[in-house]
Amino acid sequence: MPTPDFIRTIRASAGHQLLWLPGVSAVVFDDRGRVLLGQRADNHKWTVINGIPEPGEQPAAAAVREVYEETAVRCVAERVALVKTGDRVTYGNGDICQFMDITFRCRAVGGEARVNDDESLDVGWYEVDALPTMDEHQLVRIKQALSDEPTWFEPTSFE
Repeated sequence: MPTPDFIRTIRASAGHQLLWLPGVSAVVFDDRGRVLLGQRADNHKWTVINGIPEPGEQPAAAAVREVYEETAVRCVAERVALVKTGDRVTYGNGDICQFMDITFRCRAVGGEARVNDDESLDVGWYEVDALPTMDEHQLVRIKQALSDEPTWFEPTSFE
């Protein structure tokens, strides 16, 4: 994903140190039950559609915006499926980030899936039993979005 301008501004003074950032992911299903995936241009991995909310942007609105910007598919966010902190990521330029991701289950309502920006090499609809090779954390998002279970989050306890 291209770095948003507000993060470039922060990086100008913060250098490469760890930035804790919000993230959103959209697990989008069509009326046939297929899931929308994109193959990232930066690392060639298949993922659900994701991105960073702009300052003040509601997470669900950010997820819907990212889906349209990256795939030309219009969708509506139906529910929060998962909230999870990801691992630290060190980029090629030395920048370090860690994302707190909110994953939404979304429903497609229009548009034709296509590469709609320079962030993706490919975009397409996939049957959930015939997904391309994906990282485990992507599969967990899809599994949770398919379930009727409450929003998943890491349980906590005070002892």
